[in-house]
Amino acid sequence: MYQKQNQSVYTKIRESISNLYRNSDFGYLFIRPFFKVYEFILRLVPDKIIVKKSFKKHMGYSLDLKNPKTLNEKINWLKLYNRRDIHTLVADKYRVRDYVIEKIGEKYLIPLLLHTNNPKSLSPENLPNSSFIIKTNHDSSGGLIVKDPKVIDWKDVQKRFSRLLKENHYYSTLEWQYKHIKPHIVVEKLLTTEDGSIPEDYKFHCFNGKLEFIMVDFDRHGELRTRNLYDRNWELLPCKWGRPNGKTLEKPSKLKEMISVVEKLAKDFLYVRVDLYFVKNQIYFGEITFHHASGFQAFYEKECDLKFGEKLNLNLINEN
Repeated sequence: MYQKQNQSVYTKIRESISNLYRNSDFGYLFIRPFFKVYEFILRLVPDKIIVKKSFKKHMGYSLDLKNPKTLNEKINWLKLYNRRDIHTLVADKYRVRDYVIEKIGEKYLIPLLLHTNNPKSLSPENLPNSSFIIKTNHDSSGGLIVKDPKVIDWKDVQKRFSRLLKENHYYSTLEWQYKHIKPHIVVEKLLTTEDGSIPEDYKFHCFNGKLEFIMVDFDRHGELRTRNLYDRNWELLPCKWGRPNGKTLEKPSKLKEMISVVEKLAKDFLYVRVDLYFVKNQIYFGEITFHHASGFQAFYEKECDLKFGEKLNLNLINEN
C-alpha cells in the first residue's frame, strides 16, 4: 500500500504531540519554546525547501515542482505559487460567512451564537444552555464540542482558546492563506442528527471550478475513522485516500442541490475542497479548504493520485 504504513505512524505521533500541546499545561509549557524556535527558523528558510522536505517525508518520493503530476504534488505547487488575498478571506471561518451569503445565500449558514476575540467571553452568561461548537477562525483545530454547558470547566476553556489565539497556523503547514488571518473565536450551533449524533461531513473536491469527487468521513471523532470517495453520481470510487473504506452510505436526497451550491463557491478557484453538512433535510456550509491535508496524504493506490492529478489543470492559474 502506497506509503500508508509510514504515514500512519507519523500521523499518530504528530497527533499525540498536538494533543499534548493543546490539552495539557505541561505539554504546552514544555513544547511551546521548541515551537517558537522552529517558527523562527521557518522565517529564515524558503518555503519551497521546507515543503519539498516535508513532502518527501510524508509521501516517500520527491516533490517535482517543475512538472507536478499527482494530485498531492499539484496541491503543494498551488500552496507555493497560488497565493491570493481572496484565499485569506475564505479560509477565515468567520469572514467566509459574508462570502457564502454573497455566493449562495444566508440560508446555508450554521447559526452563529458568538463572535469574539476575548476568551473570557466564553462563559455561560454569553452562551445558550444548549449544544454548540467553539472554534477559532484561523486554524484547523477542529473545535470544542459542548453538549452540556453545565458540566464544562469554563476557566479551562478560556485558557485553551487564549492559547489558540496566539497560534499562527501558517507556521504549522506553510499554507499561506492562514498567515494574515486576524484570530477570533467563533461559536456556532452544534448540528446533530435525529438521534443526537454528529452528522457526516461531506467534502466536495473541485477542480477548475467543477466537482471531481466527494469524500465522506465516518466516525470523525473516534479512533476507527474510515472514508469513502464518490463521483458526482454517488458511485463509490475505487480509491482510498488516507483511510480505508467505510460503511455504505445512502445518496443524499438533495445531492443535486449540494453540487450546485459547491460549484458556485468553487467557481473562482483552481482546486478547493468545500465542506457541507446535510442535516434534517437541510444543507449547511462547513468550510472551504485549499490544500487538503496540506497535500501530504497518500492514496492507498498510487494510480488514483496520478489519475486525479491529470484532471487538475494548473495551466488555468492565470484565469483564477
